[in-house]
Amino acid sequence: MTMIPIETLADDMYRMVEECQGKKNLKAGDLTKAMIAKYGEEACTKDTCKQAIRILMDSGRCVYGYFGGSYIQLPHKEGAATDL
Repeated sequence: MTMIPIETLADDMYRMVEECQGKKNLKAGDLTKAMIAKYGEEACTKDTCKQAIRILMDSGRCVYGYFGGSYIQLPHKEGAATDL
């Protein structure tokens, strides 16, 4: 089995965070477990998941939130911000 591209993992993780936004706080470990369960340990490792999370953080698509622990969230929009 071939490894899943890191960009694909990042996109899947982003969708998962987007779906859970406002309902459940997801930790990095939650996303890692979900991706390994989805693709299998041969195609997706903890290290590739870590790299995918780094891509999400560095690109600004996701941010860390802290509420009794560290969670991955979508960036909050300011009240005056407009969608482009």
